[in-house]
Amino acid sequence: MLRGMAAKPRVAIVGAGNLGTALTLALRDAGYSIDAVVAHSRGASLKRAQRLAKQVGARASDDLPDVQAELIWLCVPDAEVSRAARSLAGKLEWKGRVAFHSSGALTSDELAALRSRGAAIASVHPLMTFVRGSQPSLTGVSFAVEGDTRALRLARRVVKGLGGRAYSIRKKDKAAYHAWGAFASPLLTALLATTEQVAALAGVNRKAARERMLPILRQTLANYAAFGAAGAFSGPIVRGDVNTVRQHLRVLRGTPVSREVYFELARAALRYLPVKNKNSLKRMLDSSRG
Repeated sequence: MLRGMAAKPRVAIVGAGNLGTALTLALRDAGYSIDAVVAHSRGASLKRAQRLAKQVGARASDDLPDVQAELIWLCVPDAEVSRAARSLAGKLEWKGRVAFHSSGALTSDELAALRSRGAAIASVHPLMTFVRGSQPSLTGVSFAVEGDTRALRLARRVVKGLGGRAYSIRKKDKAAYHAWGAFASPLLTALLATTEQVAALAGVNRKAARERMLPILRQTLANYAAFGAAGAFSGPIVRGDVNTVRQHLRVLRGTPVSREVYFELARAALRYLPVKNKNSLKRMLDSSRG
C-alpha cells in the first residue's frame, strides 16, 4: 500500500469515451469510489460524462478543482494526453497523487507536466478492445504498465482489483506493443470486413456472410487457443494445394484489395506456418502477383 493512501483510492477519470466509460464502470464494480468524471465543457463529451457520472454516483466536471481523488486516470485520445496533462497541471495540488494514462503507444513521459508538480506517473494500458455499446470484462486481461515506482505499485494493485494481469513493458517497446494490439483487433476487424467483400463475389450479402462465418471464426479462435497458430492452420495452403490457391487468386480479381490481402497473408503463411509444397506455392504466388 502507498503511504497515506487508502487500499482503494478515490479515482477521477478524465475522458468519457469508450475506454473511459468501460474503465469507470469496471472500477465501480471492483469497489473503487469514483470522485469525478471530467470531460470537455461543452458538447457530446460533457453529456457522456454526465450520464456516466450519474451511473457511478460521481460528479461530472469540465475541470478538476475540488477533486479529492488520489488517482487521476487520463482516458483521452493519444493526441490529447500531453496537452491534457499540461492543462491539468496547475489545477490541483499534485504532490502525493498518482496519475495514469491509458495510451498503448505512448510512454508515461507524456505526463511529465504532472510529475514536475509532484505526482507519480505511469502508463497503464489494457490489451482489450472498447467499442460503443460494449462493456468487456477485464478479468484475465493483460495490462502493460511502465512508469514511476510509486505509481507502478498502485497500478499493479488496481489491475489486480479489476481482475486483470499487469506486466512491465519497456518504454522503447511501446510502439511495437501497440502495433501488436492493432493486429489482434482493429486490423483483424479490417480482415473480417475484407472477407465480406469476398463473400459478395459468391453472391452472399454482408449480413448473411457475418452470420455464416461466426461458427468457423469461433472454432478458429478455439483452435488457436488450444493448439497455437501452427495447430490451428487449415485449408489449401497448409495442404500445398497450388491449383486451389491459383483459383482463389483468379476469382479475387473481382475485388483487387481483397486479392492483395490474400497475397500478403499467403506470404505470411509460407513464412510463419507449416506448409506443404512450399516452393511450388511460392513460385505460383510470385508468378501470379501481376
